[in-house]
Amino acid sequence: MIGPSSDSAELIAHLETLRSEENVAGMARFGIVTGRALGISNPDIRAVARLAKRDHLRAMQLWQSDIREARLLALCTAEPKRLTAEEAKSWANDFNSWEIVDCAADLFIEARLDELIPEFAADEHEFVRRAAFAMISGAAVHRKNESDLTILAWLPLIETHSRDSRNFVRKAVNWALRSIGKRNRGCHGPALRLATLLAESPDKTARWIGRDAVRELTGEMLMARLR
Repeated sequence: MIGPSSDSAELIAHLETLRSEENVAGMARFGIVTGRALGISNPDIRAVARLAKRDHLRAMQLWQSDIREARLLALCTAEPKRLTAEEAKSWANDFNSWEIVDCAADLFIEARLDELIPEFAADEHEFVRRAAFAMISGAAVHRKNESDLTILAWLPLIETHSRDSRNFVRKAVNWALRSIGKRNRGCHGPALRLATLLAESPDKTARWIGRDAVRELTGEMLMARLR
């Protein structure tokens, strides 16, 4: 039985018993990199994480395995208060799949590594840049007590990178803009103004990001919630 005392090798051995080739094929259809995947669902990974508990050193070892599920388990069992910017950047160098990125972004935001957002955004690697905007989205949604000024300060990054047409970047930029706009009334106006500006851009990608955000940020249900 796995538990808090289980080492990385024991946890990986347990994950191997949960392998599903059928699920691997299904993941590929969603654009998930499956070269080193076992086909274990995210709820099942979280169930393992609940049994294993947090252990920062062990999480570092799990990440080094290069197995998709072991890396997700590493992200679920790392200790946010112990995670350093250098460790986060080292992990980011290995990013190769959007769902790993999005899970990591939640951890990085919990660890309050906000200083990495502009650095990741400036990185030309598609998945590292995605991480920046996934982090912005996470902060806008989960940090209820964060100053709106902190959240709004990331709007210029959204505008700067709104012309990056790569699939996993443009979707994350759009996601970040919508998340800021849906946060509260104070953030809605500035986000909608930027979305409107982008919707009129001559650039195809920026125009798509803007129009999609405008559509969501002017929806009746959202407007009623923000009143």
